[in-house]
Amino acid sequence: MSRFIFITGGVVSSLGKGIASASLAAILQARGLSVNMIKLDPYINVDPGTMSPFQHGEVYVTEDGAETDLDLGHYERFADIRCSQSSNYTTGRIYENVIARERRGDYLGATVQVIPHITDEIKNSVLNSTNGADIVLVEIGGTVGDIESLPFLEAIRQLGFEMGHDNVLYIHLTLIPYLPTAGEIKTKPTQHSVKELRSIGIQPDILLCRADRPIPVEERKKIALFTNVTVEAVIPFVDVDHIYKIPRELHEQGLDEIVTKRFGLDAPPVDLSDWDEVVSAMQTPEHEVNIGFVGKYVDHSDAYKSLNESLDHAGIHTKTRVNIIKIDSDFIETDGIECLENLDAILVPGGFGSRGIEGKIAAANYARIHQIPYLGICLGMQVAVIEYARNVLGLSKAHSTEFNPKTPDPVIALISEWLNYDGSVEKRDENVDLGGTMRLGAQVCKLVPGTQTRKAYGTEEINERHRHRYEFNNNYLQKLQDAGLVISGLSIDNELVEIVELSDHPWFIGCQFHPEFTSRPREGHPLFNSFINAAVEYNRAKKP
Repeated sequence: MSRFIFITGGVVSSLGKGIASASLAAILQARGLSVNMIKLDPYINVDPGTMSPFQHGEVYVTEDGAETDLDLGHYERFADIRCSQSSNYTTGRIYENVIARERRGDYLGATVQVIPHITDEIKNSVLNSTNGADIVLVEIGGTVGDIESLPFLEAIRQLGFEMGHDNVLYIHLTLIPYLPTAGEIKTKPTQHSVKELRSIGIQPDILLCRADRPIPVEERKKIALFTNVTVEAVIPFVDVDHIYKIPRELHEQGLDEIVTKRFGLDAPPVDLSDWDEVVSAMQTPEHEVNIGFVGKYVDHSDAYKSLNESLDHAGIHTKTRVNIIKIDSDFIETDGIECLENLDAILVPGGFGSRGIEGKIAAANYARIHQIPYLGICLGMQVAVIEYARNVLGLSKAHSTEFNPKTPDPVIALISEWLNYDGSVEKRDENVDLGGTMRLGAQVCKLVPGTQTRKAYGTEEINERHRHRYEFNNNYLQKLQDAGLVISGLSIDNELVEIVELSDHPWFIGCQFHPEFTSRPREGHPLFNSFINAAVEYNRAKKP
């Protein structure tokens, strides 16, 4: 039988519930326990697929094609698990399921209400998503006191009552602010947050107290007294300079010991040596490179979360300090390409919409002409193809029909039919809802022998995750190949171009998929590792 840990947050959002949950999962795994993780999000969107990165950060894509909250990326990277459609439930999805049942008559004419119908749907979703794990960690988005979160909090309260004290544990993450004018930390916000949680029937067992400095023992005792939590379970969650230090920090605070004792689990001693190796590699780099990150959402720290992490992973596994230089593609359009000088490599990520496209095309052109290592991901591959068609093939008006439906040379276009991740055939056109027209999830890609990509991966086939609508237009395939563009990866049915590169360039690769979703801190990713190695070589060649 699975045990459940429910993680809630209070005071303010963005305190790090996802990273705290993922770190605890990593520690429990390091003690030989199997874990699974679920995120419950209170927003009414069915999924974050059509939400702006400026509001919600990146959309993380699972292997089975679910568009999910970015915290699932933390789950997969820390716990090395594979999340799925059943790992993320939103208010919109829960209500959609309940309304569908009501329309079918499943409730036999009953008046459908938040309690019990919505809460039962939440409970059933959680209980059906355990995957047989020893411990299931369930994170509730938002903060205690939000109207939107109430059905989820009520549902986990009921689960605690129904499953019993020995099978359910509640962790509450709060903020302990420091007031410079008073010269002291304040525990009152945490006291009020726990009071709010207790008012709806949930008594936290553990408090994770986020702070920017150590919390004195006397303050921890004060928090314990006012919240009815033992002093040992009032755990400081102090800021660190890198998130991969957190598993060790939480273990040394005794978090995993409290959990295993509470559940009566006879787990072996923890082995965090792999995380120690990750941290050690980060702190002792042998090289340093500057990577120009040319995107549309660079002002939002979470918009490219997985990509930033993947570059860190590559730095760990190539012993390189990777400095990410954020460049707004709009800025290139208005101020020119001077901002691309003195870089060791250029990365153009995915994105939607026409804003900043010409800036991205200019970045691809600069990397090609100046022989700077270039990695184009999804849209980054597409702009590289557009640039090549315009400036090498001579099709000056080449474009994507996403941005110019009337372009005379649509080298990137909407493909009407393709093979889905599960082998089914998908059909689409421009009139279908945006949320239902993308190629999503893991797809097998065949790599061409003798190419840069094949050398980087070291294998004949790869399985990477997609999230895009538009594709390489095969009507231009032969022309672009004749002009020198190398096709180094194809879909399993040979119908879709997945990867392009240049044979007369030290390292220039564009991929239609998103390799950042399969990068892990303890293993890295072959494509990012190769990219950073190329940047190191370029940097070394620049020096006199």
